Amino acid sequence: DSFDIVGDGVKELLVGRDDGVLEIYNFESADDPVLRYDYALSESIASIQGGCVGKDGYDEILASTYSGWLTGLTTEPVHREDGSSEELKLSQEMQGKISSLRDELEHLQMKVLQEREKYQQSSQSSTAVSSVPAFSVNDKFTLNKDDASYSLILEVQTAIDNVLVQSDVPIDLLDVDKNSAVVSFSSCDSE
Repeated sequence: DSFDIVGDGVKELLVGRDDGVLEIYNFESADDPVLRYDYALSESIASIQGGCVGKDGYDEILASTYSGWLTGLTTEPVHREDGSSEELKLSQEMQGKISSLRDELEHLQMKVLQEREKYQQSSQSSTAVSSVPAFSVNDKFTLNKDDASYSLILEVQTAIDNVLVQSDVPIDLLDVDKNSAVVSFSSCDSE
């Protein structure tokens, strides 16, 4: 997307990448765009848009991710101060909203726990039938020209517990910054 997020009258280029990096480029000169800001999300970005969404006078960037999460970055300052350099107190209306959101969150957490218990009880009965839910996998296997390695990227709309990589030839697994996996090696019987 292109949007004037900095407020200088010139639109910036908003880029959402499939590795989860959100970048803002500025066209300070007519030659090449200059990277002004970047932010890393934990999954690939499917869509990005600039605009005023939450509060008048503060522009924002909204990004939707592969699994459907909506992330927002705002220009609104985190801490506002008055003339005496004391932080402003939250209004009664805002405190009420926060309180109702906390109550709703607690209610949803209790509901999830009840449904988990119900599922556990039903799955242990003698008549229970279990099936694996169908879900789509977003996968990429790309060559990195700089170090002659391949990057395997897997995204699923649920938690990934294990990934098994089997190869007929010896391979080296390289660690990357975004990796949160624990790697274990085991030899395979060729028979």
